[in-house]
Amino acid sequence: MNLNILAYVLYLGIMIFIIVYVGRLFYRNGRVFIMSLFKGDATQTDHLNNILLLAYYLFNIGYAFVKLRFWTSVTDTEILVSSLGTNLGILILILAVTHYFNMAMIFYLSKRHKIIIHH
Repeated sequence: MNLNILAYVLYLGIMIFIIVYVGRLFYRNGRVFIMSLFKGDATQTDHLNNILLLAYYLFNIGYAFVKLRFWTSVTDTEILVSSLGTNLGILILILAVTHYFNMAMIFYLSKRHKIIIHH
């Protein structure tokens, strides 16, 4: 079996699992933060949360597939493990940065929202 194909299958399987798992986790736990921005309006919160989850899936799964185009040729197991580790690490780093950016935006919007209400 071609090691490139094995690398692609392992990479996509692991990444899709991680992306879906983390997406569901953020979707479930992030609802509280979004709800505070919409003053308890569950309908608006759920709509925005669904849009954020869809955008998250499209962005990250799309990136995972695009990353395959720039994959180095895998000729032995050492390169296979190295390629998997590097590419998985980069995508997990992107997930973390995206999450912290979103949390910072929610924090900023909630602070701004409180300042506008008090004035």
